Amino acid sequence: MSPESPHVCVKQFRQVLLWPLRLMPVRGSEGRHAKPWQLLADMAEASPWREVVDEYSDGSGRFCERHYNEFVSFLPYVQRFLYGEGHSPSGTGATAGSPMRVFRRSDVKGLRAVTHPGAAPVMLDIAHVDLYFFLDLDLVLLNVEVSGSDLTLPQAQDLLYRFGRAYPASWDTAGHAQHCLLSAEWLGHQGQVLAQSDASQREVFMAHVSQHRAPRVAAHWAWLLEPMVGDHSGKAGSLRYRMIEYYRMPQLAFLAVDRPRDVSRNDFIRLALVLGPADVRSDSRTPYAEAQPGDFEKRFCYDRFWGEGGAAPHTRYLCSGHSLLVLGDANSAFFVCPERGVLAQFRHQHFLLFLIAHFQKAALLMFSDRLAEALKNLDIADAASVRAFKRTIRNSFASFLRFTHRYWFHDISEQGQVRALFRLCAGHLEVDSLYLEVKERIGEMNNYLDADSLRRQANTVVRLTVVTIFGLIGTVTTGFLGMNLLAEADAPLSRKLWIFAIVFVLTLVLTFYTMGKSKRLSDFLDVLSDERATTWQKFSALGLVWRRNAD
Repeated sequence: MSPESPHVCVKQFRQVLLWPLRLMPVRGSEGRHAKPWQLLADMAEASPWREVVDEYSDGSGRFCERHYNEFVSFLPYVQRFLYGEGHSPSGTGATAGSPMRVFRRSDVKGLRAVTHPGAAPVMLDIAHVDLYFFLDLDLVLLNVEVSGSDLTLPQAQDLLYRFGRAYPASWDTAGHAQHCLLSAEWLGHQGQVLAQSDASQREVFMAHVSQHRAPRVAAHWAWLLEPMVGDHSGKAGSLRYRMIEYYRMPQLAFLAVDRPRDVSRNDFIRLALVLGPADVRSDSRTPYAEAQPGDFEKRFCYDRFWGEGGAAPHTRYLCSGHSLLVLGDANSAFFVCPERGVLAQFRHQHFLLFLIAHFQKAALLMFSDRLAEALKNLDIADAASVRAFKRTIRNSFASFLRFTHRYWFHDISEQGQVRALFRLCAGHLEVDSLYLEVKERIGEMNNYLDADSLRRQANTVVRLTVVTIFGLIGTVTTGFLGMNLLAEADAPLSRKLWIFAIVFVLTLVLTFYTMGKSKRLSDFLDVLSDERATTWQKFSALGLVWRRNAD
C-alpha cells in the first residue's frame, strides 16, 4: 500500500496509449506514391485490420449523442480534419474527403500484465486497438485502450509507468527487464495467448542494436502492428515503420478513486510525470527536489473542478505533455458516466485534443528526419544524387505547406476546458518552437535550391550571350553584302546537300567549341570592356582562353 495515499482504491482504471510511428515511403505498382491505408486494405485476407467506416452511429444507424457532443466541441476547421465532410455517395458510411483514416482490429480482447517479479498478474480488458493514418503524411498512430477495476493506487501507478514501452531500457542482475512490464500477454476471445513480450531476452535486443544501430521493438508490440513490419526487422513487407519519438508511448489515463481528497501531493506529482509508485522508504519525500516541482500546480494541473461544487466534484486534470490524466470521485455518477459525463469527455474530446497535439509533433519530427536523410544521401559529385536531393527537398517543402494549411492549429476549440487542456499539452510538447525550427530548416534548403537554380540560369545566360556575340561576327561578315558567298543556286541538289552538310558541321563544331570556352571568353569580354585595362592586359586575357591552367 502506498505510504503517500493509504487505502485509496481505483474503482475504474483506463489507460490509452497513442504511439506515433513513421511509415517508410512505399511505391505502388504503377510507380506512384501509394497510400498506406490502401496497401493495408489490399491485405484484407492476411490482415486483422479493418477500416472503421462509421463509428459515430449506434446499431440502428442513429448518431450517438456522445459523438455529437464531441463534434461540437471543436472549431469548424478541426471538424473537417477529424470528421471529413459527410458520407461517401456509395452509401457505405465511409467519410468523404477526410484526411484521416482509422483501421481497427477486434481479435485482441485482453491483456495479462505482470509488473515486476513476485507481483500477481493484472487482468485488463481491451477497449479497442486502432491505427490512425493521415493524408499526405507517412505517419501512423497506434491507439490501444485498456481498462480495469478495483486496483490499488500503487498498481495503477505501476501500470501507467511500465505499460506502453516499446522495448526494455535495461536489465537487472537477474536478467529481468527494468522499467517495463515483466510479462505482457495479449489474450484472444477465448482467453488464449495471442502474443507475449520477450523483454527478458537481453542478448536479442543488444544484438539487434549492434547490427542495425536501431532499437528492436518488443515482440508483443511487433505482433500487434502486423502486417506492418519494422524497417530494421529483416522481415518482408510493403508497409514498414520506424520509431520517431522516445520509446515511452504518450498516454492518457482515467482514474476513478473512492477518496480523491486522500491522494497526496507527492502521488499527484508521480501521476502527472508518470514516475511509478512511491518507495516505502521515502514516504515523506517528493519525487524530485522541491525546487523543481515547486510550481507543480501551476505547470501541470488544471484545477477548475478541483472543489466541492459541480456535477463532478474533486475532479483534477494533470498534463505533462507526455501524459494527460484525469482523476475524480468514483462515487460521482457524472464523473463515471460513459455517455454524458467526464468519462465520455475523456474518451472523446480529451483523446482527440491529445491526438492532435501528438500528431502535430510527430509530423514535424518526420519532416526533420526527411531533411536529415536527404543530406546524408547527398553526394555532390554524383549528378543523380543531386537530382534526388533536389526532388526530396521540393517534395518536403510542398508537403510542409499542405501540413501547415491542413493540420496546423493553434486553437482547436472555444470551450474553455478543451482550449486550456490543448494549450497545456501543446505547451509542454513545445510544438510551436519545433514548428518554427522545421519551417526555418525547410525554408533554408528551399532558398538554397532557388539560389542554385538562379545561379545556373545566370551561367546559362552568360554562355548563350558569349556564343551569340562571337556568332554575330560570322553572321555580320557573311551577310554584309546581302548575298550568298557561293553562287550555287543552280547547282545540282546533291552538291547543295554536301555544301549544306559541311557548313552545318563546321558551324556546329564552332558553336560547341565556343560554348566550351564560354566561361573564359566571358572573362575576356569583361576585361575587354574595362576601360581601365591596358591593351597588353586585354591581349593577355585573350591568351588565357587557350591556356590550360587559366581556371
